[in-house]
Amino acid sequence: MFGLTLIAVFALGLAMFLTARNRAVALAGDAPQMLHSRPNYHGLLAFLMATVAGMAVLIVAWTLWGAWIESRFVAHILEAQPELSPIQFELVLSDARAIAEGGIASTTDALREQIATEIGGQTALHHYGTMILSLIAAALAGAWCLKSAHVGWRARNRSESIILRLLALMAVIAVATTAGIVLSLIFETLNFFNKIDWQVHKFLFGTTWSPLSGVQEGKLDADKVGAIPLFAGTLLITIIAMLVATPIGLFAAIYLSDFASARTRAWAKPMMEILAGIPTVVYGFFAAITLAPFLRNSGESIGLSIASESALAAGIVMGIMIIPFVSSLSDDVINAVPQSLRDGSYGLGATKAETIRQVVLPAALPGIVSAVLLGISRAVGETMIVVMAAGQGANLTANPLEAVTTVTVQIVMLITGDTEAATAAGPAFTLGFTLFCVTLLMNVVAQRIVRKYRELYD
Repeated sequence: MFGLTLIAVFALGLAMFLTARNRAVALAGDAPQMLHSRPNYHGLLAFLMATVAGMAVLIVAWTLWGAWIESRFVAHILEAQPELSPIQFELVLSDARAIAEGGIASTTDALREQIATEIGGQTALHHYGTMILSLIAAALAGAWCLKSAHVGWRARNRSESIILRLLALMAVIAVATTAGIVLSLIFETLNFFNKIDWQVHKFLFGTTWSPLSGVQEGKLDADKVGAIPLFAGTLLITIIAMLVATPIGLFAAIYLSDFASARTRAWAKPMMEILAGIPTVVYGFFAAITLAPFLRNSGESIGLSIASESALAAGIVMGIMIIPFVSSLSDDVINAVPQSLRDGSYGLGATKAETIRQVVLPAALPGIVSAVLLGISRAVGETMIVVMAAGQGANLTANPLEAVTTVTVQIVMLITGDTEAATAAGPAFTLGFTLFCVTLLMNVVAQRIVRKYRELYD
């Protein structure tokens, strides 16, 4: 119903757009130059006013009215059966919702039937009432624009002002979302360290990772939360992936930008970028079913022991996945290097290879570093390939032929496991916050390097 209401508000906004534009044309008559703003701006202002007013009422009414209805259900259940535990309370409420929606409930009784009846009635009133209020608000805002319009109506200035405020609001939402994510990470991290009596060194430098094996009444064992194996596994797989992706992606970008013909580039670049659209689970299947057995059998043929799930297999496939990111961005950066730099190098007698090596690549270095950083971030955040090809056990080793795990895999395992969420969330959020800090530090260092070399080519 929310989506239907949103569509209805937009439809009404379009109707206001057409009506306001036609009204502006009628006001101008045979002298359109007398209008302060073109008719399309009159229509745009009416559209913006109607849709913004309708969406604002929709969001506020849907949220507050829904919260009020939910509080009434909660109060009713607690009044009828105040002895219910939180789990039993949630069960009663979920059963009532299932009955109201025509689904199957775990059990039925008088309380559940009564709550279901109330849910059905209140939900219908909530949905249709919100739609009516939103459409009324949109219609009133559009009607105000139509009534206020005249020859000197500054519709362009007003519509641009509304658009500017909407853009500022989107920026504020983006910043607030980022701040909320960081604050949630910090809060859960502090809560986790409090549970292990602030023995931070055991988390950062410990070598045993089994955070849920010693859980006793919500208390974590500080000796089993050492994250070094996870960071070592993440680093090992990332290094292997970038050793595959960086040279192949960079050399492919150099070839496509300076050596390949227009015909070759026209089909080679899209074919390479198709790799970026393949789902990671497909890469995981390829690593687990094709590459890992091939590496194991090849190792056995020369007397080398390679695990069925190894960092090498996961790193190679992850590197193949990252190639289009490095190649495409590097190609765009190399093509952006001014042709005058190339021409100057050729004029001094340098060959094409010398020009690329000594002029083009140094000039494009900031963009290439950014492409490599994006590839590293992609490798660090990958989960599915590691789960299917590298294993899930925390193993502290520098041998790429053995099974390892990564930070992201352990976060997923902790959050999706059967352990109580409040207990598992601490280690998971702490891993995420640590990874966030490491990535932030890496980006700061890379930005300093980029800034240093960029100054040479300003």
